[in-house]
Amino acid sequence: MLFTSDCSSAKQELQQPQSIQLADPEFIKPENSTKLRVVFNASCPTSNGRYLNSLQANGGIIQYELFSIIIRFRKQPIAITADIEKMYRMILITPSQRDYLRILWKSDKNDPVSKYRLNTVTYGTTSAPFLATRTLKQIAIDNR
Repeated sequence: MLFTSDCSSAKQELQQPQSIQLADPEFIKPENSTKLRVVFNASCPTSNGRYLNSLQANGGIIQYELFSIIIRFRKQPIAITADIEKMYRMILITPSQRDYLRILWKSDKNDPVSKYRLNTVTYGTTSAPFLATRTLKQIAIDNR
C-alpha cells in the first residue's frame, strides 16, 4: 500500500470558528486494480492542535455480546444474514454537525481546491460505528 498524502490538508483549516478540516490521504494498492478509496484521517491534528476524534464521543456499545448473538443465531431453524454495502454513506448527518466534516478536494493536480462538507457518516471517525449500529437498531424499531 502506498500512502500518497499526509496531514497537510488538515492544517489548512477553513476560517470557521466551529469547524474542523479532515485530512484525506489516499491508499493505493498497486498489486490489484481496485478503485481508489479515500480514507479520512479524523485523528490528524489541525493547525490549532484540535482533531475530530478527540472531540467526539464514541457513543458506547449498543449491540449484544458476540456469544449471545451466536447462541440466538443457532437456536432458530432459519438464519438470515446481510452485508450492507457502503452503509456509512447511506446515513445522513444532521446539518448542524456537518461543519465538523469539512474537506478540501482536487480532482486533478492542476484544478483549484474545492471546499466541501460531508453529509454522511464518515469512515475513520470515532462515532461512525455507533451511528451505524444505532441507525440499524432504529430502523428495526420503526419497522416492527
